[in-house]
Amino acid sequence: MARLSITVLIMVLFCRTALSELCNPQDKQALLQIKKELGNPTTLSSWLPNTDCCNPQWEGVSCDIDTKTYRVNSLDLTDLSLPKPYPIPSSVANLPYLSFLYISRINNLVGPISPSIAKLTKLRYLYITHTNVSGQIPHFLSQMKTLLTIDFSYNALSGTLPPSLSSLPNLLGISFDGNHISGAIPDSFGSFPKHFTVLTLSRNRLTGKIPATLAKLDLAFVDLSQNMLEGDASVLFGAKKERLQKINLAKNLLAFDLGKIRLSKSKDLGGLDLRNNRIYGNLPKVLTSFKYLKRLNVSYNNLCGEIPQGGKLQRFDESCYAHNKCLCGSPLPSCT
Repeated sequence: MARLSITVLIMVLFCRTALSELCNPQDKQALLQIKKELGNPTTLSSWLPNTDCCNPQWEGVSCDIDTKTYRVNSLDLTDLSLPKPYPIPSSVANLPYLSFLYISRINNLVGPISPSIAKLTKLRYLYITHTNVSGQIPHFLSQMKTLLTIDFSYNALSGTLPPSLSSLPNLLGISFDGNHISGAIPDSFGSFPKHFTVLTLSRNRLTGKIPATLAKLDLAFVDLSQNMLEGDASVLFGAKKERLQKINLAKNLLAFDLGKIRLSKSKDLGGLDLRNNRIYGNLPKVLTSFKYLKRLNVSYNNLCGEIPQGGKLQRFDESCYAHNKCLCGSPLPSCT
């Protein structure tokens, strides 16, 4: 009788455990397969088949508890120590409710960006950063109409920028810094939607001129530094660029008259880095009106004239103005 009671108790506890599990079985199977395809890294040791994948103990996994569907909607694979080189797991495609995918700081993650990602029809945020993923930026991204943000910074990507990215209707920004991307910035990038605010392509091998079409965009953050871009960058400025907060064009081959650019007085510009170019003209006086300007560097250019007095311009070190053709005035030596 005692044995029967114990057996019944075990069965009841087992049933309660099974009924209390919130994780969708297909999602759990996909996650366990992802773990396997990555060589069962120790960081994912909490991913166990006999536990609930919606439990916070599952490292990097979140489920949709707001709608009570409990489908996996967020996957964060960060700082995984893989036993050997592996590609991005194709089983990621078996998480159909995924909205957020973050893959970062995995040295042994290699190969091209998996085409299986294109099957994630609800994906909004796609981050693959600081890995050794290689190949081209895939053209299938233009099919993923739900995407808001794409960040592929600091990988080993090469090839050119896909012109089709501008067709994404909800895109807010792209960041492809620190890769081996070459060629020109496509003219089509001027056709990003009106709410597009972030364009960062620094530390690549981009060449040619900045497209005049970018004049249509009202960007908040621009970083095109450390490329081989040339010619006129004044299209990135303008009196109607009311969102502009930070712009970095350092270490290129750009040549334009800085004194003729217009900056919106209604926006608090926080950073302007133009060092190591061929920019000429005067420093615009409007720079004195930006009270939140925290970074300014125009060194190693062909600027002339007196540094405007006022605002925060005299608070920057003289190295921020050094090595110009004939720039003068505080904090540099007097013009007289």
